[in-house]
Amino acid sequence: MIKTSSYLPGGLLLLLHLLLVDAAIDRQTIVRSFNPCRTASSNSTPLQVGNGNFAFGADITGLQTFLPYNILSTWGWHNSSLPTTPEQTSPADFTGLDWWTHGRIVNYDQPNPAENDISNWMIGNPQRMNLGRIGLSFGDHDVSESNLSSKIQHLDLYTGTIVSKFTYNGSKVEVQTFADPDSTTVAIEVNSALISTGQLGVFFDYPYMTYTNKFEAPFVGVFNATTNHTTSLQQNGRQAQIQHDLDSTSYLTTISWDLNATISGPIPSTHRYTLQPLAESSNTLSLTASYHFNPSPDAIPYYSPQGQGTQINTNIASIRDASSAWWEAFWNTGAFVSISRNSSGNATELQRRIILSQYLLAVNEAGFDPPQESGLANNGWYGKFHAEMFLWHLGHWARWGKWSLLSRAIPGVYSRFLPSSIQRAELQGYAGARWGKESDPTGRSAPGEINSLLIWQQPHPMVFAEYEYRAFPSASTLQKWDAILSEAADFMVSYAFWNDSTGVYDLGPPMYPVSENTDPNATRNPTFELAYWRLGLSIASDWQRRQEKQVPAQWTHVAENLAPLPVQNDSYVIYEGIDGMWNNETYDEDHPSMLGVYGWLPPTAGLNLTVMQNTRDLVYETWNFTYSYGWDFPFLAMNAARLGDADQATKFLLDDNFQFDDAGYPIGGSRVPTPYFPGSASLLWAVAMLAGGWDGAEGSHWPRGWQVEVEGFAPAL
Repeated sequence: MIKTSSYLPGGLLLLLHLLLVDAAIDRQTIVRSFNPCRTASSNSTPLQVGNGNFAFGADITGLQTFLPYNILSTWGWHNSSLPTTPEQTSPADFTGLDWWTHGRIVNYDQPNPAENDISNWMIGNPQRMNLGRIGLSFGDHDVSESNLSSKIQHLDLYTGTIVSKFTYNGSKVEVQTFADPDSTTVAIEVNSALISTGQLGVFFDYPYMTYTNKFEAPFVGVFNATTNHTTSLQQNGRQAQIQHDLDSTSYLTTISWDLNATISGPIPSTHRYTLQPLAESSNTLSLTASYHFNPSPDAIPYYSPQGQGTQINTNIASIRDASSAWWEAFWNTGAFVSISRNSSGNATELQRRIILSQYLLAVNEAGFDPPQESGLANNGWYGKFHAEMFLWHLGHWARWGKWSLLSRAIPGVYSRFLPSSIQRAELQGYAGARWGKESDPTGRSAPGEINSLLIWQQPHPMVFAEYEYRAFPSASTLQKWDAILSEAADFMVSYAFWNDSTGVYDLGPPMYPVSENTDPNATRNPTFELAYWRLGLSIASDWQRRQEKQVPAQWTHVAENLAPLPVQNDSYVIYEGIDGMWNNETYDEDHPSMLGVYGWLPPTAGLNLTVMQNTRDLVYETWNFTYSYGWDFPFLAMNAARLGDADQATKFLLDDNFQFDDAGYPIGGSRVPTPYFPGSASLLWAVAMLAGGWDGAEGSHWPRGWQVEVEGFAPAL
């Protein structure tokens, strides 16, 4: 169904409806109109092909010839060797720290100064592993990008294909790069007269992985630590296999090609191998490189249980067809919004961000494990994913009707993490399941003060489940989520502390709120978390009723007696009792969490709209938006939309401090590396609200006068 902005005058609204009601959005034309085009390599972001579980980043040559962009996967993880310090040689030696918590001692997974070595090892391990580098080889010639002319590169978003063209030494070269949707395979086709004369080949190189740096951007791994790892080559006709062993990790690259060629290596003091076509009549070299796990007794199996990391595809024609079919299906299923009829340049830029964000999130953040902050482009936080960001990263797939992508990771990751989360809560004296924060695929949360004290990830499963039930209201949906929601709710009510003095349940201390910028020992009853606790327990209770089960009395008692949202001077503040909220630089330059209780979240019991409007006004007047980043601006946009200010909502999505580069990557800035994909995911959340509305205000909510077509959006909570 096609809709236009509900803010248009009635006569114009009716006219536009009559003109557009029988016309489907031409998605292909809109998508392709934003195909990225480059004439030189970017020093910060590649163009990428991939499938959500695997991504290949390319420089201007369509490969990684001049810049070592990364080949990352959901299954590729590496554990460095354990420390050898006496009594600190295993994660079992880690004891964490005890904190006084509501009259009792609670142990938290935090670095212990007496256990530095194993603490640091557990923070940095495992690391997401760069599987290698593939580039063009010019023989013995030392070639740089400056030696190429007539460079031009396009990414066709509709087929997932990078086409790169340039001239070298008077000869034209064209490289096409695409990925298999179903395996960790990149397919490459090189066309040039240099192939037939034996002057152009392809190299394969392998880095070592360490946990020296929390952030590895834009490049991952170390290519000069060659003595720390080994590679070996086996060839059989037009296929070769390279085995890469680093510490207890081992994986294989299966390379297949279609010409008479030799593969040799490694070059001394490197792990670089070269595939060199023999001089012959053909000008075209087609090849595939499949990366796959090599099981060994000592390896920890971080690869996905769905079989990712074990499949091989060596048929380039089938990969080309499969890539085209997969991307066409991606663009033509689920929701879509067109704002391209507007003459405003701002609308065009917003449309560009919407389209490119969808492509990049499908490549980087649609795997069988939740994504890390930089997806599969580079490594942040050692490549680990953050549980409090699951809903930001993945919830937009539900809002845009991309259920097949969401179902890869959700609710599976919660089911996998449920036993360890129950154990975490039990060890701390709580009931239910306490979700960790900075996790690896086993569910182990990295030690850290913020990691162990953050709580806003706890109600996330309730929101995921509720959106799925709205789309698929069935007994199987209820059953799928039942244990997850019950255990999550049990922890939430167990965590809430009855305050005899005030007669309400408190959240914290110790804890960190969304903004992560307060004293954890002083943080009690944060606004956002209180509202989110109410929403989560409400959904969990509805879940029980839908199954004709009795709602546990304690759930109801906690939900009805949580502390009220903290108010000072007629405005909401970060937490109860905070000193100098609006006159302290510490508090006015991070996530403006108070606005989230009427924006990203629907209104919950006790919300006062007048107080919310006052809070909005104070944020607009005092906040240091130059320090804001990532999801802050879509977060603000959703609040503006619910408060009826669609103009301000779109302005936030186009704020000067909320930048996207020429290929659509959200720029991280000084605080986090580029790309910071929560910016892309939250943008799509906000656009879905503008396009589909929310409970009680269904329909489009675009600025007055904008011509907008939408398809397939359901209202938000």
